Amino acid sequence: MTKPRFIASSFLPVLLNREICGSVWSLILVCICLIPASLSSQIATEQENEEPLASTEILFVFDASNSMNAFWDGNRKIEVASRLLSESLEELYGIPGLELGLRVYGHQTRFIEGKQDCDDTELVIPFSHGNNLLIRKALTRLQARGTTPIARSLQRAADDFSDSEGRKVIILITDGIEACDEDPCAVSKMLQQKGIIVKPFIIGIGIEDQYKETFRCVGNFFDAGDAETFKEILNIVIDQAINDTSFEVDLINGQGMPHITDVGVTLLDAHDKSIVRQWMHTLNVFGKPDTIQIDPVPSYDLVVHTIPPLRRNDVRFKARAHNHVRFENAGQGTFRAEFARGLRNGYESLPITIFESGSILPLIAIPINSEVLLREGMYDVYFPTHPPVLIQSVSIDENELSPVSIPQPGYLQLSAFPIGYGEVIDAEHRVVYQWSSGKSNPSGQYLLQPGNYTFIYRSRSAQSSEYSFVKLFNIRSGTTTHLSING
Repeated sequence: MTKPRFIASSFLPVLLNREICGSVWSLILVCICLIPASLSSQIATEQENEEPLASTEILFVFDASNSMNAFWDGNRKIEVASRLLSESLEELYGIPGLELGLRVYGHQTRFIEGKQDCDDTELVIPFSHGNNLLIRKALTRLQARGTTPIARSLQRAADDFSDSEGRKVIILITDGIEACDEDPCAVSKMLQQKGIIVKPFIIGIGIEDQYKETFRCVGNFFDAGDAETFKEILNIVIDQAINDTSFEVDLINGQGMPHITDVGVTLLDAHDKSIVRQWMHTLNVFGKPDTIQIDPVPSYDLVVHTIPPLRRNDVRFKARAHNHVRFENAGQGTFRAEFARGLRNGYESLPITIFESGSILPLIAIPINSEVLLREGMYDVYFPTHPPVLIQSVSIDENELSPVSIPQPGYLQLSAFPIGYGEVIDAEHRVVYQWSSGKSNPSGQYLLQPGNYTFIYRSRSAQSSEYSFVKLFNIRSGTTTHLSING
């Protein structure tokens, strides 16, 4: 069965220094846009390196606007970015099936305040195999002159690719935000809807908190400290664009095997806790956990929806490798809550609440006479009967059925009482039923668990406790106990 390739991110902005509204801040934006190819279900095997796909096109969209003349890390930003990109290009030479291209903006028209050339974007080096040197030479000839039409450059870059099958990758390098009154966020959303951009990732350098929200609509935000960090990020992004990174979730049973399955899994962005992907854990035809394709750049939180859940925070994946996220002690047993068989259940669908032993936080509520899978361990079970029943330290063992049964209730039939005040108290001196307003008649039928009880009552007209009515009575499963008093 063919499954879609999953790449959590395909748009990575890296931020450097720039002046905005009188304050200096920096920004390098690296944007990756991936059009994934079909991928058959993979066997979960350890692989340090994977061969590139038959066709991968990477388009570098490079910012040569006037602001790239500003200094960062001791040199002009355009020089730093050109040098680091050239070093990365040198490592890409000769990779089979890889074609590169270069689009530049802001390099043709000198910036004049109020007269921005928002069409200053050009495909300088079209896609070709082995054209790394041509791109490097083109980078050395660039002069930072004009404005920053990010949205328009992204739109046109999407048309630079061929119609062939394979990965389509855009890497946008810029030091600034949109300067042409257009909306990169809207363009990003449109490209995501078309399957070109999946989700952006932003890596900023020294960005003040009030500016970080500016980039939330573009993607996930990360901070980088210097040019060396940018180089590392750029290399990871390029590496991820060419090679697969994958992982599997190993849920280990009592025999030490990753054979626990058929539970939900949620992958979250560790930075903003947004959901990246959700799926039902599956073992493939070889009995191995399914392989999931992943972007290795960000960190993730991973939740396995067993009861109680398994969670791993700040998971980092090694690029160009198959990774294992392993959870020990994931074995499950079956818990069943029920009333004793053979008698009518007056409570109908009573909700049963399950807690980890000693915890006050409920895990799940299930109907009476139903089953649920729980991880191995000790649990407390709460039955909201009259009076409530709490059964503590229920042991759940892997692949075992652990039923918990309580007796069927009986009935108390109260009749012919005047308006007054009353309570039903159990043998532990707990109030089970109460009439406290002095405005109601307690006559009626009431469910009670088997046991001994006391009914205490005083009519509203009685002016002394000496007129209290006290009656002991017993409740048996499935039977009705009648209690009557007049006046």
